[in-house]
Amino acid sequence: MSGSKLSNPAEKNQPPDAPLAMTVHDLPQPADLAQADAQRTRSGRIKMLLLLLVCLAPVLASYFTYYVIRPTGSTRNHGDLIQPPVDMPQAQARDLQGREVPIEALKGQWLIVAVAGGACDEACQKNLYFQRQLREMQGKDKDRIDRVWLVSDNAPVPAALQPALAQATVLRVAPEVLQAWLAPAPGQQLQDHLYLIDPMGNWMMRMPAHMDVEKASKVKRDLERLLRASNSWDNAGR
Repeated sequence: MSGSKLSNPAEKNQPPDAPLAMTVHDLPQPADLAQADAQRTRSGRIKMLLLLLVCLAPVLASYFTYYVIRPTGSTRNHGDLIQPPVDMPQAQARDLQGREVPIEALKGQWLIVAVAGGACDEACQKNLYFQRQLREMQGKDKDRIDRVWLVSDNAPVPAALQPALAQATVLRVAPEVLQAWLAPAPGQQLQDHLYLIDPMGNWMMRMPAHMDVEKASKVKRDLERLLRASNSWDNAGR
């Protein structure tokens, strides 16, 4: 078919070229974005608060059991309850070799804490003795308790005390840190007491000043009740 022009039938149905069309959606308004951010922030805070309450619930329950319900029928505790409990300071201490140790590294165990200068006079040695005895008297639960001596100065610790301190933690802590954290009863000095710290790092009890056998036997019952009340959530070891 000379002289004839071939054509593609599909070309007849092809629409003419036209510019591409774009659909533009409305952009979010700044007020809407701010409201959404505020809702997310509020929701996040509520979730964090609920998580904190879940974590604290066992501790609060054990304190309530001990101080309010009193399962053993005791009418009074022999240590001074600290209300509200005082959290462990975020400060550095030093071990006897001079190495820095964060005080918060002590968390995870019940702590019986003694405070005294490194020379450790007779009263200090007496406190360290009762500190050791109170732990040993807890029997199978003693592994849930650590002995801690916080040395408030740079005086050397007598070599004669070293064997008795083999299973204790000894740290030098600046006096101003100790005074901001722990406090004696009225009319007493910081070194006159033993102090009880819970596994979460809260100072929650001050034991009677100038410990003796009679006071130690009463404080022993305090410790027994606390350990029993916290048995559901506290285990030996950090």
